[in-house]
Amino acid sequence: MFSELMAPPADPILGLSIKFKADENPNKIDLGPGIYKDEAGNTPVLACVKTAEKLRVDNETTKTYLGSAGSSLFNDKIADLLLGEHDIIKQNRIRTVSTPGGTGALRLAGEFLKTCKAGATIWVSNPTWANHQGVFTAAGLTVKTYPYYDYENKCLDFAAMTEALKQVPAGDAVLLHACCHNPSGMDLNNEQWQQVAELAKEKGFMPVIDIAYQGFGNGLDEDAYGLRLMANTVDELIVCSSCSKNFGLYRERIGGCSIIGKDAASADIIGAVLNRVVRVLYSMPPAHGAAIVETILSSEELSAQWHAELKEMRDRINGTRQLLVEKLAEKGVTQDFSFITRQNGMFSFLGIDQAQVTRLQDEFSIYVVDSSRINVAGISQSNVDYLTESLAKIL
Repeated sequence: MFSELMAPPADPILGLSIKFKADENPNKIDLGPGIYKDEAGNTPVLACVKTAEKLRVDNETTKTYLGSAGSSLFNDKIADLLLGEHDIIKQNRIRTVSTPGGTGALRLAGEFLKTCKAGATIWVSNPTWANHQGVFTAAGLTVKTYPYYDYENKCLDFAAMTEALKQVPAGDAVLLHACCHNPSGMDLNNEQWQQVAELAKEKGFMPVIDIAYQGFGNGLDEDAYGLRLMANTVDELIVCSSCSKNFGLYRERIGGCSIIGKDAASADIIGAVLNRVVRVLYSMPPAHGAAIVETILSSEELSAQWHAELKEMRDRINGTRQLLVEKLAEKGVTQDFSFITRQNGMFSFLGIDQAQVTRLQDEFSIYVVDSSRINVAGISQSNVDYLTESLAKIL
C-alpha cells in the first residue's frame, strides 16, 4: 500500500526555514514564518504567561479530560474578548469550543459547515493565508476566491471585492480576516466593514471570520470592530480565533471556534453539533494553553500586564514598519514603499518579482516567501541596514 505514495510538495514557508537554518552567513535574515520576534530576534514567553503557568502548575489537581468543548471558563473568556459587552452574550446566542490552535478552529468550522450543508462552498480572499485552502479542502468544502489585494497599486481592491461578493450564492460561506490580513497586511476600514456586513445580510452568505491577530493591529477592541459589526448585522456567524500570537502561545496550540445562532435554542443545537464534530475529529482539546489564557483573563493584575505586553509587541511592529520605509529612502531607493506604513500586523508584500526574491536569498541570505511577503517582526535595529542595503542593490 505505502509503495503507491507520492511525496507531497514541500511547504514553502517550512522549506524556507530549513534553508535559513542551514545558511552559515552571519548576516542572514529570516522574514518568512509568521512568528513574532523581539529586537533580539527571540520569540519571548510573556511575563504574564510565566506567572499564569506557575499558578497552573502549583494548583493543578487532575489530568482528567475537560470534555469535547474544553474549559467552559476559557470559552466564556474568549467570547468576551471577541465580542466585548455584546447583547449576543447576554442573549446566550454564542457557543465556543476550545480547539488545537487557530488552524484547529478553522478545520472545525469547515467540518461544521459540511455538516450543515453537504457540498458546502467557502470563498477566501485572493491572496489569503497559504493554509486556508488546504484546511477547508481537507474538510470536504469547495474553495473559491474573491479579489482582495491590488498588487500594482499596493492597496485593497475593495471595488472588485464587493462586486465578487455580490455574486456569492446564498448559503455559501465567505472567509474574512478580522484584522492584520495575512499575507497583505491590508485591512478593511470601518466604512468598508459596514458595506461587507450589509452585503452578507442582503445576499445571505455565511460570514466566517478568522481573527488570529487580535491586538496586533490597532488594539484589542479596534481589531474586533468588523467582527462585532458583523455580529450586529447578521443572525448567524462563525468566528475562528487563536491565542498563538497575542498570548505568544505558539506551542500550546490553543484557539477557539465560536458560532453565533439566531437565538438561544439554535445556539444549543449548534453547541451539540459542534461537540459531536469535535468528538470524531480529535475527541478532546488540549488543556494547558486554555488554563494559561483563562488565568490571565480572570485576573485584573495579569490582564493589565498582558495588555501592556501586547501593546509593546504592537508598537514594535508599527515602529518597524516606519523604520523600514525611512531606511529604504535613506539608502537611495526611489520606489515608493510608504504603503507599508498603511498596513497592519506582521505581514506585507514588498512587491518585488521572483528573480529579485531569489537574489535576496542567494546573494544576501535574506529569506522571503516567493510572493515577496515578509514578516515585519523579523526586522530589527541590528539588521535593518543590511536588509535595506540589500534591497537597494536588487531594486
